[in-house]
Amino acid sequence: MSDKAAQLKAFERLLTIMDELREQCPWDKKQTMESLRHLTIEEVYELGDAILDNDLDEVKKELGDVLLHIVFYSKIGSETNDFDIADVCNSICDKLISRHPHIYGDVVVKDEEDVKRNWEQLKLKEGKSSVLEGVPKSLPAVVKASRIQEKVAGVGFDWEHPEQVFEKVEEEIAELKAEILKGDQDAIESEFGDVMFSMINYARFLKVNPENALERTNKKFIKRFQYLESKAKDLDKSLKDMTLSEMDIFWEEAKLL
Repeated sequence: MSDKAAQLKAFERLLTIMDELREQCPWDKKQTMESLRHLTIEEVYELGDAILDNDLDEVKKELGDVLLHIVFYSKIGSETNDFDIADVCNSICDKLISRHPHIYGDVVVKDEEDVKRNWEQLKLKEGKSSVLEGVPKSLPAVVKASRIQEKVAGVGFDWEHPEQVFEKVEEEIAELKAEILKGDQDAIESEFGDVMFSMINYARFLKVNPENALERTNKKFIKRFQYLESKAKDLDKSLKDMTLSEMDIFWEEAKLL
């Protein structure tokens, strides 16, 4: 692996290339923070896919794409004299030092839970009026629910035992069933949301990341369904012309692969 001097040289190379592209490339010259935003989100999702696939070579490449975007935003910021890459780096360094008094100060912690609680308390001392201020509004709902629950737990608003959380899951499912029997669609949607929220909370107690868990299931389903499609194609059949029993044979095969 590279030493720090080589790492800094590589980063300097990226900064130089960014300067050159911004000056000479018609596409790069046109970009704004707004035009890059959706591309950045896409790159982060691609990084997430590579991590879930445990494809470390792809992780390396996608990290490069994300890093490029950070440098790109910093370059645009420097052109308006608002901030540059040094400001970005120093800002996060200052935050990390401030938020880790157990490393850079005299605070003593027992475990990671103490660290998380201190982190949220420090954010409030920095002027935030709510521990939930740091949850982005545009996060996907599953991720947002998970972050909300982590943050309120960090200030002590939490269940004491996993069993209590599972009881809450069962309670919410019972309420959903009751609304389904009534046939009130708005109430059904509301109770369905409560079930999902409580399940996401239970995942935290199980040390499971709900977004990762669901995405793993998505990937598993896609692979099995595509196996089913390929088998139907081998038989020169369309899926819609096959019975569920016929499809189930190949589905069970796919589960064994």
